[in-house]
Amino acid sequence: MSAVTMSGRSGVEGGSLVQRAIDAVRTHIRTEGLRVGDSLPGEGHFADKLGVSRAVMREAFGVLAALRLIDVGNGRKPRVSAIDGAVIASSLDHAVSTAQISVADVWDVRRTIEIRTAALAALNRTDAEARAIVDLAEAMDRDHADMTKVAAHDIAFHDAIARAGKNALFVQIVSSFAPLMQEAVPAAWKTREGPEDRAATLERHRTLARAIMDRDADAAVQAMDAHFDASIGDILRGLATLEPSDV
Repeated sequence: MSAVTMSGRSGVEGGSLVQRAIDAVRTHIRTEGLRVGDSLPGEGHFADKLGVSRAVMREAFGVLAALRLIDVGNGRKPRVSAIDGAVIASSLDHAVSTAQISVADVWDVRRTIEIRTAALAALNRTDAEARAIVDLAEAMDRDHADMTKVAAHDIAFHDAIARAGKNALFVQIVSSFAPLMQEAVPAAWKTREGPEDRAATLERHRTLARAIMDRDADAAVQAMDAHFDASIGDILRGLATLEPSDV
């Protein structure tokens, strides 16, 4: 058998062993009922149980850590990780940059999700959460001349609404949009040249915040819908003026 063939077979077998090891760790988490922060056995335990080398388990642990399913650190056992929207964000960034999906596709999905989070926030928010949402809307108005601050406030505003809704999955999905918003929000604001346009945008955020403060789910849905109606065109026009490498 040629060296190339042997090398190829070795690679396939190695990949199969790593996948088997990954599956074993995930099965252990499920069957043992482990929760966020709980410790996992080390590489040696799984290596002995599966009859594989520690190198295979090290690679499997590395993959699981990259996927944010476990947390590994020097000098301690691996632990079960919390759900992390960064994984979704990375996939979205890759999909947009390779033209598998468009920015318009992302914003269409985001609109659908955030209309629901607005309703949930109105129903489930605490007084402190409602006050924080109002404060962020007011901060956007206060810092309207600084696009970096406006973008940061806008991202935090939508994140706060998602958190107030008390659905952990929505929180992670909304947070995954943040990297794209960091480009889209300043680009959109550049298309709002007149002070009246900017004032109307800021008022839509305040209207949404007030609806959540008033626990008015219907008004919150209408306000979020209106916000996206007005904003999505600005965002897409703004992104169209950027170079592909900037998005």
